[in-house]
Amino acid sequence: MCIVTMDGVQKEYPQGITYEEIVREGESEPGDEAVLVRVNGKVRELCKHLEGDCIIEKIRRSDTMGHKTYVRSAIFLFVKAATDTIGAEHIEELKVEFAIGKGYYISARGDFTPSEELAGRIEKRMREMTEAKLPIVKQTYPSAEAVAMFAENGMSDKEKLFRYRRSSSINVYTLDGYHDYYYGYMMPNTDYIRYYEVLCHENGFILNLPDMGNPKELVPFAPQKKLFDTLVESGRWSHLFGLDTIGDLNDQICYGNISDLILVQEAQQERRIGEIAQEIVKRGNVKFVMIAGPSSSGKTTFSHRLSIQLRTLGMNPHPIGVDDYFVNREKTPLDENGDYNFECLEAIDVEQFNKDMTRLLAGETVELPSFNFKTGQREYKGNYKTLGEDDILVIEGIHCLNDKLSYTLPTESKYKIYISALTTLNIDEHNRIPTTDGRLLRRMVRDARTRGATAKRTIQMWQSVRRGEEENIFPYQESADTMFNSALIYELAVIKQFAEPLLFSIRPEEPEYDEAKRLLKFLGYFLGITSEKLPNNSIVREFVGGSCFPV
Repeated sequence: MCIVTMDGVQKEYPQGITYEEIVREGESEPGDEAVLVRVNGKVRELCKHLEGDCIIEKIRRSDTMGHKTYVRSAIFLFVKAATDTIGAEHIEELKVEFAIGKGYYISARGDFTPSEELAGRIEKRMREMTEAKLPIVKQTYPSAEAVAMFAENGMSDKEKLFRYRRSSSINVYTLDGYHDYYYGYMMPNTDYIRYYEVLCHENGFILNLPDMGNPKELVPFAPQKKLFDTLVESGRWSHLFGLDTIGDLNDQICYGNISDLILVQEAQQERRIGEIAQEIVKRGNVKFVMIAGPSSSGKTTFSHRLSIQLRTLGMNPHPIGVDDYFVNREKTPLDENGDYNFECLEAIDVEQFNKDMTRLLAGETVELPSFNFKTGQREYKGNYKTLGEDDILVIEGIHCLNDKLSYTLPTESKYKIYISALTTLNIDEHNRIPTTDGRLLRRMVRDARTRGATAKRTIQMWQSVRRGEEENIFPYQESADTMFNSALIYELAVIKQFAEPLLFSIRPEEPEYDEAKRLLKFLGYFLGITSEKLPNNSIVREFVGGSCFPV
């Protein structure tokens, strides 16, 4: 017998019992049940067996890791159900593309047409498998054997992915005879996957899933057309150049084509920035360009490059940071933990901002403030501005899409831009790269370079940053006049060399280790490339260094 300590209680269990059997004791109904465990500090799937005396911590669906496990398992269930419903011989591609709200868009190509009727049949098949409580079996295969299995099943994306992996073995998951690879942990069986719906959307499907904070509640799917169109357009460009997955990117690196790829995509971004500048000038009455986006989107570099494009069209842009209108530190609101909440709108002196902008719009001369982050005080140092006929203010801040920030300014005087690093590269067809992972790695590298911050500190702060984005940015993104995708398809191969040493510095006993380990495994899929050939105005330079702009 083994002594297990869980929830502060010690109890004996026979060696060899599954962790699922241990944690299910005392749990009444599905919802926020444990989906993984941490055994003596090491994460284990519930299908694993007890080996000796240990301390067990439950990882629930409302935890970050547990939520990701639920999403991953639900996608596996969808892919299997769709394959059963449509027939493998009729499917050319089922690709998990990106998240829209709480739903995941899965593009579909083959000898069939996505429809609400087909979506209903796929969901029905998912329900059948959920009720059947089918096991999700994890098996480890020698790499060569797993690659051969993927090739036999027509999974060329996975075959290519593992061509570049050094590991001697690969974990393959099996559900009711269907084999697939997934990057991360899985539920033990389909009984855990109960909350979902399948909808037809555009040329594919939406798999709508619960939010992490409400694991039993499905929020009705709300289409976000501007965001969807931006992501589809970025994906179309990637597909045109045959760059759908990490394996495709690794091929380009190996074949010596990466320099051309960098130049082409940088030029494509510059063309898009030029188009936005033309749209602004064409309107004729825009005086305030309002730029907002989540952390590490490259807003600063984008603002500088947009300003250059505006100059080529005869405009005279002036940058303004909303952060310079922070209230003095003693007036900064506190969050639920008693820490300063710099993310909320109340941290900004909205009234003074509107007074200054309204006076500028009226042709008056205004002295603009700057915020001293060391003293926590707003200062005035003779920065006077007067808007002439060709002058335009380029304003950057997380609240710029929220009209409450600029409530006194006429709508026609504002042009709002949403910018984010919307990654369209996939690990493989069924394993997407969350945009948050790309931004987290960008921020980690930048903070280490510019602030001396450790990767541990960046990871510690990330959930708080994400909450601020969910509250203050994402609800307003569809109100933007245009969207700009700042992600570059090659960038993670560059960031890899800077991020890996930072992540390796996090020790196994530290709480941030699991996240560091996950990100290291993710970066291990990429072949690394040097930053030497990056243009000095590249958005990636904002994070890795060497930019010609003050970033």
